Amino acid sequence: MSLIDHLAARIREDGPMSLAAYMADCLLHPEFGYYTTRDPLGAEGDFTTAPEISQMFGELIGLALAQSWLDQGRPHRFVLAELGPGRGTLMADLLRAGRAVPGFVEAAQICLIEASPALRAMQAETLKDHGPRWLDRVEDLPADLPLFAVANEFFDALPVRQFVRQGDGWCERLIGLRDGKLAFGLGAAAPQPALAHRLEDTRDGDLVELCEAAPRIAAELAARIATRGGAALIVDYGDWRSLGDTLQALRAHEHADVLEGPGSADLTAHVDFEPLAEAARAAGCAHSRLTPQGVFLERLGITTRAQALTRGRAGAAIDDLVQAHRRLTHPGEMGNLFKVLGLYPTHAAPLPGLDP
Repeated sequence: MSLIDHLAARIREDGPMSLAAYMADCLLHPEFGYYTTRDPLGAEGDFTTAPEISQMFGELIGLALAQSWLDQGRPHRFVLAELGPGRGTLMADLLRAGRAVPGFVEAAQICLIEASPALRAMQAETLKDHGPRWLDRVEDLPADLPLFAVANEFFDALPVRQFVRQGDGWCERLIGLRDGKLAFGLGAAAPQPALAHRLEDTRDGDLVELCEAAPRIAAELAARIATRGGAALIVDYGDWRSLGDTLQALRAHEHADVLEGPGSADLTAHVDFEPLAEAARAAGCAHSRLTPQGVFLERLGITTRAQALTRGRAGAAIDDLVQAHRRLTHPGEMGNLFKVLGLYPTHAAPLPGLDP
């Protein structure tokens, strides 16, 4: 049996499924899911994330969190968490840079939120000297310690539902079968309280996306930070609000049909940062202004760091550094597409690189 056989049988039995249910099976099915069966990263995988592009990304994230730790009085014990840690590269770079701040790494209890057995094995090797603890859900994070967390390209992989506006109602975009193949269709129009605010900026026929898990996860992070102290950096591609179909499939670094070969391609959608910020605020936490990744990294000194790394190097090594700097910061690359949202206690200073 393949994943498409499983999906088809499910549709025949239960009727058309939501896009969120489809994404969840494609990405995390225990036997056929994309993340549960492979290492998706790097040149041999399907996509490359910022930590894999350059060590500078993780180093600057680490120093930003370490400075926030200093600003909040150097708590002697805290949780250092990463949501969706990939191969463990970001955390390794973060910890290496964090050693420049006396006491920071020693005070950290490292927790990794990771669903993929394949990636957990890679993280264990990368971080074998740091004794990380793996958790299945954000809700499982310790609630009695300050929390300093980073989520890079985590929220974009959470399942989304899609709705098309019809009058004051919404038709959900569903996945069914047509001639034995997966196909999109629309459900009946109905009110959607979670999308009531989108009636102000949409017209009939407009498509919007709704990620029900994202605000809940942001609220869990924010509640811990508001109560115990700490900070979180959320880095992802998207904007305050999305409009239109942003779902994409990537296979071998090329765009693919989202319904073709389920389980064999990465599925992501743009992140709406507005509900994350609102959930954090409702949990008693402050949040920064939404900031482009390029601006954030430049404020943290990525150009100075790149120049330092060129010392003693020549030729192709310098070219690689220049290329990495451009890819992370240039508006035409990741610099504007990716955004950064910081969460921090209302009584604390914003994270470095971000404005209140």
